[in-house]
Amino acid sequence: MENSFEDERRIEKARKKIQAIKGFYKHFAAYVIVNIVLIVMHWVDMEPGEHFLEWNTFSTAFFWGIGLLLHAFGVFGTDVFLGADWEERKIREYMDKDTGKKNKWE
Repeated sequence: MENSFEDERRIEKARKKIQAIKGFYKHFAAYVIVNIVLIVMHWVDMEPGEHFLEWNTFSTAFFWGIGLLLHAFGVFGTDVFLGADWEERKIREYMDKDTGKKNKWE
């Protein structure tokens, strides 16, 4: 009985994590679509002599991007870029690489 309760708890935790990941990807899709539309609208509505590469063109994408980055950290944790075991994997990779070089010449 205790085991089924633990399984239910793990399943519920996994469902919440999946919902959080789905929410992030929806947020990311909205970010990309809305910012493309805003940038294209700015490009189409430009007056003669107006510059495209201005702060106003990309300010929404910049600030919303900060919010999206914070959302990613909330969903994936701080290991979103390198992963939790990145350092260990790199150490093993370099050790294997060094071992491979020594074996080539022997």
